[in-house]
Amino acid sequence: MLLAACPPARMRTGGGSRGLSHSRDSVSNPLPEPFVATLAEAWIQEGEHGQRVEWRKWKKQKKEEKKKWKDLKLMKKLERQRVQEEQTKRQEEEEAAAQKEEQGRLYTLSVALPGSILDNAQSPELRTYLAGQIARACTIFCVDEIVVFDEEGQDAKTVEGEFKGVGKKGQACVQLARILQYLECPQYLRKAFFPKHQDLQFAGLLNPLDSPHHMRQDEESEFREGVVVDRPTRPGHGSFVNCGMKKEVKIDKNLEPGLRVTVRLNQKQLPESKTYLGKVVSSQDPRSKAGLYWGYTVRLASCLSAVFAEAPFQDGYDLTIGTSERGSDVASAQLPSFRHALVVFGGLQGLEAAVDADPNLEVAEPSVLFDLYVNTCPSQGSRTIRTEEAILISLAALQPGLTQAGTQPSGSFCQAQD
Repeated sequence: MLLAACPPARMRTGGGSRGLSHSRDSVSNPLPEPFVATLAEAWIQEGEHGQRVEWRKWKKQKKEEKKKWKDLKLMKKLERQRVQEEQTKRQEEEEAAAQKEEQGRLYTLSVALPGSILDNAQSPELRTYLAGQIARACTIFCVDEIVVFDEEGQDAKTVEGEFKGVGKKGQACVQLARILQYLECPQYLRKAFFPKHQDLQFAGLLNPLDSPHHMRQDEESEFREGVVVDRPTRPGHGSFVNCGMKKEVKIDKNLEPGLRVTVRLNQKQLPESKTYLGKVVSSQDPRSKAGLYWGYTVRLASCLSAVFAEAPFQDGYDLTIGTSERGSDVASAQLPSFRHALVVFGGLQGLEAAVDADPNLEVAEPSVLFDLYVNTCPSQGSRTIRTEEAILISLAALQPGLTQAGTQPSGSFCQAQD
């Protein structure tokens, strides 16, 4: 009876165990039963595992589509940036080209004078100083060419040869031309082009021209004058040029040593390189493209007519101006548009003496040789104006009109002086 009244311990233990198991299930499965059933129905349509695989594929596909969309958006953005950068670069290049074209000076100015003006100097020192004054005056007013003609008619076309002293014919022209060339040459190139010569005995005492192409060693410039050095190079690999800098410049062409060249330096240089890089350009590029005054050339003419006949330009000078006290007032002169202007000065006896001595000219009046025949100092206080003084006076009076007429379209006219 006692055993039947008491429930077995195992049954109690089992009952307690079932209660504990029920409690664990309630903790490990906190979701409500209806939600679990709905989720299970959504998953189990074609099989539980099969539906889970389709869901993963769908998510992967969505990710790939999203990635493609982002990549496409990024590519479009980069393309827009590239197009915008190209447009900006093209615009900057066009503006730079237009600016360079505006800065460039397309016209040239030439001056012709007789070499006999040196005969009026009393000593070699004074003759040299007189040549230095002419060089300074022409540099100040950006003269591109100086023509030294012999008003006596002797044929002297070169500065080569042994000096025999300044005489009445020819030799004065050669000495004047040589001194003018010496002063125009940059200082670091003079040793290569001008050996010791009696004509240049006192040239070291002259004032320097200090023109833009006379560079200092560390001065930065797009263009430089240089001399091709005698340094072995492989064919097709260019030559080396001494441009007065710490390093030589390697150019794009093979040239003969000892040749004077104008070099355009590359904008980007390698600091660790032993040489600079550049290319040979025309000596007119600094003037026509960058608006820089790049010195003058010197030409010898055997007579006054050779000044016109041997012009270095294809169509010659399209504006010729003669200066004389017998000319018209420069203030009333109308300067036509031009590309190559020539201003001619006479010697001690004026242009009339040069016309009379030239066998190629059959004119009585020198005014018929020129487009304009002007008096640049009509109210002079001295009986005579020396040629070196006339150059300064005339170029100062003509400069405003020349500058304006040189930039005007063909067919227009400008006042010589305001």
